[in-house]
Amino acid sequence: MKLLTLSAAMAGLFVCVFTANAASAVQDTTTNYLDEAVVTGTRAKTLSGFLPQTISVVNHNELASTQRLNVLPTLDELVPGIFVTSRAMLGYGVSTGAAGGISVRGLSGGSGQMMVLIDGHPQYQGIFGHPISDSYQTLMTERVEVLRGPASVLYGSNAMGGVVNIITRKSLEEGVHTDLNLGAGSYGTFQGVLSNRVRKGRTSGVVSGQYARSDNHRPRMGFEQYGGYAKVGYEFSDNWSAYGDVDITHFNASYPGATSAPLFDADQWITRGVASVAVENHYDRTDGALSLYYNFGDHKINDGHAEGAAPQTTWFRSNDALAGLSAWQSFGLFAGNTTTLGFDLQSIYGKAWNQEIASGKDLDPMVDKTETEVAGYIDFRQDVASWLTADFGLRVDNHSQSGMELVPQGGLAFRLGKGELKAMVSKGFRRPTIREMFLFRPANADLEPERIMNYELAWKAPAGENVTYGLNVFYLKGDNMIQTQMVDGKPLNVNTGPVENYGAELDLHWRISNNWNLVTNGSWLHMENPVVAAPEITAYCGLQYHNSRLQVSAGGREVGNLYTAVGANPQKESFFLLSLNASYQLTDWLGIWARGDNLLNQEYQINAGYPMPGINFMAGLSLSL
Repeated sequence: MKLLTLSAAMAGLFVCVFTANAASAVQDTTTNYLDEAVVTGTRAKTLSGFLPQTISVVNHNELASTQRLNVLPTLDELVPGIFVTSRAMLGYGVSTGAAGGISVRGLSGGSGQMMVLIDGHPQYQGIFGHPISDSYQTLMTERVEVLRGPASVLYGSNAMGGVVNIITRKSLEEGVHTDLNLGAGSYGTFQGVLSNRVRKGRTSGVVSGQYARSDNHRPRMGFEQYGGYAKVGYEFSDNWSAYGDVDITHFNASYPGATSAPLFDADQWITRGVASVAVENHYDRTDGALSLYYNFGDHKINDGHAEGAAPQTTWFRSNDALAGLSAWQSFGLFAGNTTTLGFDLQSIYGKAWNQEIASGKDLDPMVDKTETEVAGYIDFRQDVASWLTADFGLRVDNHSQSGMELVPQGGLAFRLGKGELKAMVSKGFRRPTIREMFLFRPANADLEPERIMNYELAWKAPAGENVTYGLNVFYLKGDNMIQTQMVDGKPLNVNTGPVENYGAELDLHWRISNNWNLVTNGSWLHMENPVVAAPEITAYCGLQYHNSRLQVSAGGREVGNLYTAVGANPQKESFFLLSLNASYQLTDWLGIWARGDNLLNQEYQINAGYPMPGINFMAGLSLSL
């Protein structure tokens, strides 16, 4: 299928705007899109029109309607500028050839340049610094807020390209509510999710469990996952509340290798967990929270062997932990002002070693490292006029290994009529990981943090009664990226890689009628120095129909000039994917659903050497009691 060019994609979206504006008006009951309250661009809940950052919100209903266990594929479709790598129908995996890397604007989560948060707490593998994408489950998610562009003032290292903030579920309705969702489909895939929500007075709780497995579309590519989530909250008063939660995911995965170099016995056993407790306060003029969090992982990996070669004699083992304390309080110094003061303390631990398969004996550690990070920050936001808000922030961040980092940002938010114009300048940074500094041959203990400056201009506005659209343009530049180069005849990690990217992102929401909606977005990216897993063009168009019992959505996603290899022999992929989701409520408590992906049976790769599955289906039922 012919690739959509940037001009065609953008022109098509603008045609939708003006067509919708000219269509007969339908009274819109969902005009809160411009005034959504978000927490990711600031610690306290704030209307998005008063913030200079670009933040997209995907709620639980949007996530659950696709019947996907993981939040990332839905974000990949609905958030402009985001791209998530994949290699199979189910499971991202870890280690060589893994998928689940989150890139935005040419900066990739595969190297820790895009941070994932759970309730504002950072989540990443302590040694390798990247997110573990199989642990971000829909069952635990109330909504996801995605901030595109650096968020290092509030969240520190690894938020260089932006953040994905998963906000966990709460039980808001009095009584007990139980949901069960079961599904099965292509390649022996099965999924089951059981969730129970309880609220009695000021006490609330959520308990969920899930199981999924798939043979996937290639031999030796099986995937099996278990997960559980629990949260308990208590409201001491209208102003004070507390909660504690725990989320644990375990998966077993097989890794077949690239088609040009197949592997045997390449298996992974991965456990990830996170626990947190928090006390929050909410008043008219001040909000704040104190939280403790702990996330951990235990990993066992057999790197496999080529056909006919000797099997591995050792497993690669690692475990890691990230323990942190976060405290913040926002208050108004005077009229129209919100000032937030915050403090972060983190201990980052990682250990890696080999373990003999035959005897189970642990060999001497390859690395056993603990790092600490202490930071304070201030965010000063002032309404200069009824139509203008100025925001300035500064973070002072000290790391035991790489020292002090000053991180500034500043921006303006204009409310012009019914529209919002935002201008933002921000610094992002990423500290080198334990692996990059101390583990494996290219390691270099003298590495410095990666740094970029990002410049962004954004416009969001309604077009008539039923349409809202947004346009972002950005430019970012950095010259301290970590790359592996030959130094004195040996590979070494060095701070020499430049990055200079610019582009545009557009999204549009059209409420055609009470039953029909159109959601579409597109992005264009220019990279002076191309990187893997960052497409130059993406476009998505989804048409949704719903009534009291039936819900149907069809979506088409175009990906153009996706680099699967760079360097002397770059490789690119371009493809178009069509999906269809449908659900029907048979009774008040029983529903059925079906989903089809890659309905045009496209042949394509996202990771080089890993062909993606062709047309595939899932179907199942849901019960609500």
